[in-house]
Amino acid sequence: MSIKSLPLDQFLATLAAKQPTPGGGAAAAVGAAIGNAAASMAAAYTTRKQDSESGAKVKAEALQSAMDVAEFLQAADDDAKAYADLQRTWKEPMPAEEKAAIEAKALAIPTKLVETCHKNIVSIHGFLPYCNTNITSDAKVGIHTLAGAARAAYQTVLVNSPPDEEKLRLLALLKEIRDVEDELL
Repeated sequence: MSIKSLPLDQFLATLAAKQPTPGGGAAAAVGAAIGNAAASMAAAYTTRKQDSESGAKVKAEALQSAMDVAEFLQAADDDAKAYADLQRTWKEPMPAEEKAAIEAKALAIPTKLVETCHKNIVSIHGFLPYCNTNITSDAKVGIHTLAGAARAAYQTVLVNSPPDEEKLRLLALLKEIRDVEDELL
């Protein structure tokens, strides 16, 4: 089952079911996709004639091209597969190298999700001064939704037992995200 091809109501029913996947990592990735979509919509509304004259249209087009929804939907599928593979390591004997590779992938997916959410939040925040003033709330929704997704992804990182220095690095990114949110609030 590909999460990215499921209707929203079916994804939510699958997420709510008593089954291991999709789980929190996939939920975080879908939330991030929604945040990207909201920010992209705000950028799309900043492409009027007056935005061309002010230079805001160029900023809007750059933001739109950076807000890749498909990347996050793929991450949802990747996370579900990685967790299913991780479960296999608990049940089946396998070489230590194979187990380590599976564990590393299960950690890498939510780690990248936190990093990408951070990067996109910084991009959206930088776009806000250029955003069509009638729709800045949607760009901010994008930031807040991505922030929630980043925090959710961090919880998935934690269940994968990252090294302490990795936790600290990701917490620093989450602090920067929180600072942006606090500024907006």
